[in-house]
Amino acid sequence: MSNLHRLKLVFCLRQLKYHDSGREKDVLPRVGQWNMMNKKMVNGGRVSHWACINFSRNVQDNAAKVFCHELAIMCQISGMNFAPEPVLPVLSARPEHVERALKARYHDAMNASKPPGKELDLLIVILPDNNGSLYGDLKRICETELGLVSQCCLTKHVFKMSKQYLANVALKINVKVGGRNTVLVDALARRIRLVTDRPTIIFGADVTHPHPGEDSSPSIAAVVASQDWPEITKYAGLVSAQAHRQELIQDLFKVWQDPQRGTVTGGMIKELLISFKRATGQKPQRIIFYRDGVSEGQFYQVLLFELDAIRKACASLEPNYQPPVTFVVVQKRHHTRLFANNHNDQRTVDRSGNILPGTVVDSKICHPTEFDFYLCSHAGIQGTSRPAHYHVLWDENKFTADELQTLTNNLCYTYARCTRSVSIVPPAYYAHLAAFRARFYMEPDTSDSGSVASGARGGPPQGGPRSSTRFGNVAVRPLPALKENVKRVMFYC
Repeated sequence: MSNLHRLKLVFCLRQLKYHDSGREKDVLPRVGQWNMMNKKMVNGGRVSHWACINFSRNVQDNAAKVFCHELAIMCQISGMNFAPEPVLPVLSARPEHVERALKARYHDAMNASKPPGKELDLLIVILPDNNGSLYGDLKRICETELGLVSQCCLTKHVFKMSKQYLANVALKINVKVGGRNTVLVDALARRIRLVTDRPTIIFGADVTHPHPGEDSSPSIAAVVASQDWPEITKYAGLVSAQAHRQELIQDLFKVWQDPQRGTVTGGMIKELLISFKRATGQKPQRIIFYRDGVSEGQFYQVLLFELDAIRKACASLEPNYQPPVTFVVVQKRHHTRLFANNHNDQRTVDRSGNILPGTVVDSKICHPTEFDFYLCSHAGIQGTSRPAHYHVLWDENKFTADELQTLTNNLCYTYARCTRSVSIVPPAYYAHLAAFRARFYMEPDTSDSGSVASGARGGPPQGGPRSSTRFGNVAVRPLPALKENVKRVMFYC
């Protein structure tokens, strides 16, 4: 197929900035990957009060203590301000007593802190390798009842304790406590056109549906939005349950009647715009919206409904507030694969024979009149790389093809959980993780069924009505609401 199309590489604008105190202050990734050796996180988070609970019968207290100590050291080496010792010794508990153990440890830690009453910054949890519904129960209790961010580690990793694993866990912990792992050099230098010239918010949205055959489970919608500018690395997330297999995101904009206040507006977009203003001190003057999980047959139905919701959310903040919107659908489920003409040419393929990360195709196999492109932003690990397909349904910001392709590719290097470029743009990836996490709140033993969303907030939009909606004869149960302190960080990572 490759002899039919033009391949072009988007290699500019992806140098990454790390903290100046590290031996390496920035890095230029090679073939879509790099590592944390000699580098420190650009903004290390603070963890002064933490604790550990061990739910694995195979891990003795001393082994858990050693593991936690090594993890604390790795967090310090990586650039975090991390207390070397927990506020209380490691607690071992049985999986069936998860709620009792979590609540008891939470209150004991508050009493043991100095000064008393200081809440835990982090809970480290050791889980059995086969943990059933334990993980889902634990996340629901921590995030919707206690207001705790937690980091779970499996038994097999406690025994191996590899440096690579500990370094990856440190990356996840840092963003969960409000830190930043890395940022694009060109974002800091304000060199990304149509993003860094004026305050820009980037959204990611996804809807995850229940397994086939589950006729009563709701679909989960998730929306995340950047909360820092010009860096664009921190994303707050909101989630809501909606009608079974409903693809349109119902809670983007909501209007309801309040007995005291009269007509009230809210919804995910409005709340995230307010959150951006609170975090940056500026209101967004440009919106970029990456929408995952939409089939071609639903493109314009989704665009009309969701673009209208974005406009109404903006107008509800100020009558004439209408920042220009770029609406992009992200697709991974397709059968298109890209190959280089010459499999021995190291300028176009990596060692596995896959095309290099940063390869774009925007002609021949793309739509003859519409704005779409295929981007392979990641390095192939196994098998043939599957490029992501980006289809621009609406563009008031007037991006050129090169500008949007370059921005999308560069964002793929800012994914918080690893030192690799990822295959789809991070806001869409985070929305996937968030929706998946929210399903755990309702069905603790959920397994991933395809669509993955990131960072989420339970319950209806803040201030919104808490009544269940109905589809068919089944009420859609509202999600339990996230605690405010959890909502502010990337707890879904």
